[in-house]
Amino acid sequence: MNLPRFYCREALSPGAHVELPEPVARHAVRVLRLPPGAPVVLFDGRGGEYPAHIERIERDRVYAELAAWQEIERESALAVTLIQALQAGDKMDFTIQKAVELGVRDIVPVESRRSVLRLSGERAAKRVAHWQGVVASACEQCGRNQVPLVAPLEKLENWLARPAGGVLRLMLVPDAGQTLADIAPVGEVQLLIGAEGGLDPQEMIAAQHAGFQAVRLGPRVLRTETAGLAALAALQALWGDFRGG
Repeated sequence: MNLPRFYCREALSPGAHVELPEPVARHAVRVLRLPPGAPVVLFDGRGGEYPAHIERIERDRVYAELAAWQEIERESALAVTLIQALQAGDKMDFTIQKAVELGVRDIVPVESRRSVLRLSGERAAKRVAHWQGVVASACEQCGRNQVPLVAPLEKLENWLARPAGGVLRLMLVPDAGQTLADIAPVGEVQLLIGAEGGLDPQEMIAAQHAGFQAVRLGPRVLRTETAGLAALAALQALWGDFRGG
């Protein structure tokens, strides 16, 4: 049986008695209707997890007792950073959620020239905090004990101006001359995905100057919410943990 898993941002320790964060407690009581004594799993994003049980419930306040820490990880050996141009509507939530399930290590939201959604200041900070919550929920669901970071939002051109650091950089371009199968396997990748309408020609030139190689996934043009996830799955199949072993 898969036990309910909850992310607690504060550091956990074996044998501790902790109060679950308010959103977690509310979900445990109102949605899952967990009774006192129910077994759960808690993790703090620092690696590993803690078997625990619900100790007591006081209205919407839930307290748990932790057992011994278990060194359990479900991270991919392939470290992929997804640089995703802002998508309209709820597409960003969907992309981030599924990218976490597919093992992405970090997520960098960027504003590109063709991004329909525009965010700045407090609105941008609130949206990034929301996306970090989406990441945590995805980790609870898929079993990950290390929580990927959502970087602060910035313009794509500013992000591209930073040093590459020797990592393989790839961007999806429908008419690119090479595919992922043409590239030698590596352990760390930065994957750049455009918004609706793809990357602007000037952005593609800037990305190439920053060390990005253009690759295609196949003969069809994929939507922005499909492209990144399809590429992540392909990378995991070619070089990552979809290969097994």
